[in-house]
Amino acid sequence: MNPVAWKRSRVLKLVAAGSLVLVILYLFLGRTPTPDILPIIEQIKREVPFLSPGKLGNFEPPEELIIDAPGEGGKPYELPPEKKNEGEESLSNYGMNMAVSDMISLERSIPDTRMDECKYWNYPEHMGLKASVVIVFHNEGFSTLMRNVKTIIKRTPPEMLEEVLLVDDFSDKENLKSELEDYIKRFHGKVRLVRNKEREGLIRTRTRGAEESRGNVVVFLDAHCEVNRNWLPPLLAPIYKDRTTMTVPVIDGVDHQNFHYRPVYSPGTNFRGIFEWGMYYKETEIPPDMEAMRPHKSAPYKSPTHAGGLFAIDRQYFLELGAYDPGLLVWGGENFELSFKIWQCGGSIEWVPCSRVGHVYRGFMPYNFGKLAEKSKGPLITINYKRVIEVWFDEKHKEYFYTREPMARFLDHGDISKQLIIKNNLKCKNFQWFMENVAPDMLVKYPELPPNTHWGEMRNKGSSTCLDTMGRPAPTKMGVSGCHGYGNNQVRIQYRKSQARFSFPFI
Repeated sequence: MNPVAWKRSRVLKLVAAGSLVLVILYLFLGRTPTPDILPIIEQIKREVPFLSPGKLGNFEPPEELIIDAPGEGGKPYELPPEKKNEGEESLSNYGMNMAVSDMISLERSIPDTRMDECKYWNYPEHMGLKASVVIVFHNEGFSTLMRNVKTIIKRTPPEMLEEVLLVDDFSDKENLKSELEDYIKRFHGKVRLVRNKEREGLIRTRTRGAEESRGNVVVFLDAHCEVNRNWLPPLLAPIYKDRTTMTVPVIDGVDHQNFHYRPVYSPGTNFRGIFEWGMYYKETEIPPDMEAMRPHKSAPYKSPTHAGGLFAIDRQYFLELGAYDPGLLVWGGENFELSFKIWQCGGSIEWVPCSRVGHVYRGFMPYNFGKLAEKSKGPLITINYKRVIEVWFDEKHKEYFYTREPMARFLDHGDISKQLIIKNNLKCKNFQWFMENVAPDMLVKYPELPPNTHWGEMRNKGSSTCLDTMGRPAPTKMGVSGCHGYGNNQVRIQYRKSQARFSFPFI
């Protein structure tokens, strides 16, 4: 929301919170509550997250023992010389060093990367919410997949975990067949496995996972994650307060070579998800005026969008929104589609600093999209982006996307009539409202774009080669390669204000 709206919302919240101050003081100043205030105190304990400085929160687990073993404490592990070749081979097959992963315990200790204040939050004890953690995988490494499962079970209050639901998107690796089915029997039904009969891609398979799940909250995690301590209660509490809130954990990094677990963000900083007009996902620190009005740096805060891989949402609400657009193919753009749909149709997105989840950032994508990619008539991700903006952007804002991706005008994004019906039935707001009330800070970094005056290839007619970014981010020296006619890394754009640039591909 815009700065004025932020302040108005904060004032209303502070007034409501102020009425609770005297009650909270009874809890922490040692005063004996009077009989008339006892029921109010108990209600607050059940319903409202609150800090108890100096006293650990009600779901805070004991410290984990760090033993002397590979990868413990989240430390990097280097293979001995005789296993180096095995590691290199696994890296080429999986995009991560599975030989290293296989040497590390599936329940290893990792550093507590939360702000110190997080230890002292108390969360509602009777929320009545149980999470189905949905993990979609395709040819995932066995140990990274099972480390994900085991850390979820180890670090989640059992009363809040309905199940871990593994959804196999048509894997063909042998150890993901009967070996996986036998392995999960040890969890006595807490871990379920469903399989696609053909390759569907991440987006459609996540929707199937939500449909198959049994919990009243769905938590989506990528296949190669490690959840950190006390990760789930902070994600559930905002949903308990408002079922139309989607919550997002803060992501820590796990190195794909040596599995070093470490924070991605500097200590004490909070970032929001935004985007630039080519629909590339970006992040920016919370605007100073918004940060100044927050009483606790560790409290959840609103964000325009999210990276897409990890989040929690009320299951029924997700399905009421139409889940993901089934016309989006494989992967890419689904984070924006869901974000715009939630915000414009009456919900909100909150990032939760006290929920931390580690994620392996692979060196490269170790598989292709097979027949799924053959169904698209052009760059698959760009088509997905076009489909999203044609549903959720206003005409004015669509032009900014086409300024950044001029060739997208000519791509077939398919039939969007059902998505427009959903938008109409839910009485969703327009995109101008979103920009003014949810993401006003985005224009500081990514202002509205002037129209293009010229765009196209810079072609050498003699050699049929074109200037090419060679996949390198700007600023960079250009190279030449055979002209392919698909734009992206070979498109030169001239803005009206005499700003020349090349279109850079999504990496």
